[in-house]
Amino acid sequence: MFTGIVQALGRVRSVHAQAQDRDLVVQCPTVILEKLSLGASIALDGVCQTVTALDADTFRVHAIAETLRVTTLGRVSEGDRLNLEPALGAGDPLGGHFVQGHVDGTVTLQGKSARGDSIAYSFRGPEDLVRQLVPKGSITLDGVSLTVGPDLGQTSFEVFLIPHTLQVTTLGDREVGDQINVETDVLGKYILRYLSGREQAGTLSAEALHRAGFGDEGGRE
Repeated sequence: MFTGIVQALGRVRSVHAQAQDRDLVVQCPTVILEKLSLGASIALDGVCQTVTALDADTFRVHAIAETLRVTTLGRVSEGDRLNLEPALGAGDPLGGHFVQGHVDGTVTLQGKSARGDSIAYSFRGPEDLVRQLVPKGSITLDGVSLTVGPDLGQTSFEVFLIPHTLQVTTLGDREVGDQINVETDVLGKYILRYLSGREQAGTLSAEALHRAGFGDEGGRE
């Protein structure tokens, strides 16, 4: 479990192909390494990974083929910067929102525009993903907890980034056309799933009525 509050930036030191998978070796500050151990979870640009090796200034993770397909970890290369957040510990402050590190997919940065001291980033993504968003709801982009802006369409949405966020995360480096990892609010997913089940359960059809005995010869009284 994470909160979407990036604690440091790491840099990819090396990438090692492992059949269809990849091992990533990431250099990071001591403040991150002190919180890690073998088998610990850490979010890389919002993607939950397991630490498989540690040394003086790096850690290693093993990203499987499905992770590489769904997230941007399949495209990172040596020298790239990554947002880092170790797993939430007991008693740690919940500064953002509940983040699982289970990325739903990627969205495309469509535009950037100044809004006072902030910058509005507009994105386009799959309709089934964007429909999980609500204005002023929570969203995780490349591991950063953000608030969905009011301009929400069927396949588009926006967020507002303050100067601090642009400075301490990789979102300040992103350019139009870049792909960004996105994880929608897990609470919203459960609500959608629940409502979808109720709709299906409440749908009447000729077949369902027939199974219930309606429409049989002689009918029912």
